[in-house]
Amino acid sequence: MKAWFASLEIRQRILIALIAIDHLALALLTLGNCMRGETISASAWRQEQAGRLQGRIFRPLIDFIFWPIEKDHCSQSWLAEKHMYKAPTNG
Repeated sequence: MKAWFASLEIRQRILIALIAIDHLALALLTLGNCMRGETISASAWRQEQAGRLQGRIFRPLIDFIFWPIEKDHCSQSWLAEKHMYKAPTNG
């Protein structure tokens, strides 16, 4: 039973590291023109809702990739993260 707790902790740490890499990748891809704390999945959903072409292309692709793990991954990501978003500031 002790090994189960140890592996859970490692899984959580790996998940946190992957999300941090996701945040960095989005910031680099958009040259910083994104919401703070937003993942690529949440950004794709938000952009699709705004009618932007990149959202209409990438949201279905990302949802398809994550379909075996989670249904409607992008919208679920946006719902989980929306309380963290802050608009980018100039300066």
